[in-house]
Amino acid sequence: MRPKLGVAVLSFLFVAAVVCVELGNPNLRPVHAGEQPSASGYKVLEPIRHGSLTVFPVVASKSYSTGEFLTLDEGLRSGEVVVTEYGNLRGLRRRHLVPAIQSDGAEVNRLVLVNNSKRPLLLLAGEIVTGGKQDRVIGKDRIVPPESDPVDLSVFCVEPGRWVATSEHFGTSGSTYGGGVGAGQGVADGTLMAQPSVRAKAMGDKDQNQVWAEVRKQQSSMAVEVTAAAPTQSTEDIRSTSSYARVMENKDVKQKVDEVAAPIEHSYESTIKQLHDLHAVGVVVAVNGHIIWADLFASTELLEKYWPKLVRSYASEAVVTRAKGGEVTSTQAEAFLADMQGRRETIESEPGVYRQSEVDGDGFKAFSLTSLLPKTGFEVHLAKMAE
Repeated sequence: MRPKLGVAVLSFLFVAAVVCVELGNPNLRPVHAGEQPSASGYKVLEPIRHGSLTVFPVVASKSYSTGEFLTLDEGLRSGEVVVTEYGNLRGLRRRHLVPAIQSDGAEVNRLVLVNNSKRPLLLLAGEIVTGGKQDRVIGKDRIVPPESDPVDLSVFCVEPGRWVATSEHFGTSGSTYGGGVGAGQGVADGTLMAQPSVRAKAMGDKDQNQVWAEVRKQQSSMAVEVTAAAPTQSTEDIRSTSSYARVMENKDVKQKVDEVAAPIEHSYESTIKQLHDLHAVGVVVAVNGHIIWADLFASTELLEKYWPKLVRSYASEAVVTRAKGGEVTSTQAEAFLADMQGRRETIESEPGVYRQSEVDGDGFKAFSLTSLLPKTGFEVHLAKMAE
């Protein structure tokens, strides 16, 4: 049985330390006796297809207890999680105290978050918070401990045309996308998940200018798609805003995305229910015949929470992607997950809270978030993107 990535270097980690190590031939998960997973420890099932979007359900050999984790949507809706500009740091304390405003010390790539909940908060790269002086996208996965002191978030702006405060705190997008798994109540007032091409610029390139360039590119592409379907006022609305979130909330854009997302969402919701005991934990995603992404979680329950906004992020990519390719097979999807050999691994750790690793390989990058909280020690989220 091979160890998880980075075990050999963990003893050298300090708070917020970043370590680079050369990789040999690691696997992210072990193969358990008596089971027949792929080399990655996951099993890829037959695909669900609609139009140019294909998702491959993924089951794991083991599932973990994740009920204690709070999502960003849950925390913002309850008010237990506060996100504000870095310039509002003075006076920000735990236990629901309101931050005091101070003179403009806001920074484009920094926000402050306080988790007043008694539960650990899970943040995923690609989640978008709206408000403040600019809408921002979270740049990396991380875990924030319960009742935290102010945490400095690494973020990227996804609204390049604004630097005027619309609100003191950041909140959810106000989107009315889709329905939660089995709930039928949707994810109203939930955060958006940026589409994979935008997530990649934030997670992989970590470059604000590239994030802005990708946002503008996708806004322009979406305007073209909406205009081609039926020219309306929406085209001008899309072109006149610099906000990625507002574009994705445009009614005509939502309609285009839902045409792709809804059939996939509903089919996979049924699959999740059927595969609950088999530990359905995520998907491999292909658009127009090309594998682009994978999102995998520690449990079916955690997947269910993120699925409605994840599927719409994938569908958004499908709507604006023109390049065509052949039909992707389950064997190819499984091979994509199995290939975790990399040239370099970068690890960031907050001892006792989380470890986040980034693997650079040939044609891919993989990001693994492991919880180090008491009674955990497992991988909470794995994201892999094709380059």
